[in-house]
This record gives sequence, C-alpha cells and structure tokens, in this order.
Amino acid sequence: MMSTHHININKDATKIKDLKVGDFVSLSGLIHVTIGIPVHKHLIDALGDKDHTIHEKLRGGCFFHLSTYIEESPLGSIPLYINPSTSTRYNEWMPKLIEGFQLKMVGGKGGLDQRSVEAIRKNSGVYLSFLGGGSPMFSKGLKRVVESNWKGYISQFRLLTLEVEQFGPATVAIDSAGNSIYQDLKSSAEMRFDTIIHDLNMRRNEFSQNSKK
Repeated sequence: MMSTHHININKDATKIKDLKVGDFVSLSGLIHVTIGIPVHKHLIDALGDKDHTIHEKLRGGCFFHLSTYIEESPLGSIPLYINPSTSTRYNEWMPKLIEGFQLKMVGGKGGLDQRSVEAIRKNSGVYLSFLGGGSPMFSKGLKRVVESNWKGYISQFRLLTLEVEQFGPATVAIDSAGNSIYQDLKSSAEMRFDTIIHDLNMRRNEFSQNSKK
C-alpha cells in the first residue's frame, strides 16, 4: 500500500531506509543539486581527496539532478525555479558518488542504471522520481540558497546547497531493497512484447488482405 511521508532531512534520516517503491515523499531541510556533468567529474575527483571540504557537505546527504536558476541580488542569491533533469545522463558517475559520499537520497527523472541501483541498495538509500515539467509545484518549496560551489559555471551546472520546505511530492522509484519501478516497467513490457508483435502482425495481414479487395 502506497503511503505519503514528510521527511525532515535533519531529523528523520533514519526513516529513509523504510520508504517503499510507490510511496510519495516531501522534504524539508538541505538538499544538494546540479545538472552539470563537469561538476559530477569534480565530485569524483574530490572522492580521492579526503581533506576536500565537499566530503563534510555531501556525506549522508541528498543529491538530486534538479536544474536550478538563481538570481544574484543585493540580498544575496535567490532561487527562482527548480526543475527535474534526466538522471540516466549521469550513470557513469553515480555509483561511485552514491557509495563514496554515502548518499541517502538521490533523484531526478528517468531513473538510474543497475549499477546505481546496487549502490543505492548497499547504502540503504532511495531514488526519488520528480515529475517532469513540475517546476511550478517544486519551486514553491524553495527557501534559500545556502551555498554555491564551482561558481565558474552557470547556476544550473553548479553544485548548489538549497534549503527547502515541503518540497515535492516526489515518488520513491527505487527503494533501499533495490526494488525499482523502472525494472518493473521493463519486465512488464518484455512480457507483453510477443503479444504486441503478434497483434501488430495480425492487423498488418488484415490490412494487406483488405487492400487487395
């Protein structure tokens, strides 16, 4: 049975491992976001430097593929919108990042490959699926920019630490047991494949016969 959860990241981290595929989740607390491939490479490099300040920031945290535009003003950095990006673009780096930083939540849209699923399972974490095009809904949960790393990039490509409140909802698409909505869909499609091809061939034959009349 699907459930709805509100997770305060600072207080409820132990609840993450109990989330199940299909559950809905909203978040409050600090999250880390980027859609920058160069930043993923920088983070891999940081794993090899145990004195790098990024370890303390990311360890055990929430890391999402969310495109975020911020505006610089006299009052500081203001987050204007946030929107999901496709996680599969980062399959090459995510298993190492999940294990190296012991990430408890990762997410975006489209899922991750099996290597990442295994890393999520080993780390008792989850993958959250954010609705594509859900920017107006998610942007309401933005509170402030806490920190911006690698400022030489546009804001969407930087590693941003954001404070959010009632941010979501997102769907648990991969849970700590390694169950995956994406694998279930793939298996279902594979099971139906032969039937679909058979039906298509039947209709093609019927059309061919009718066109000859």
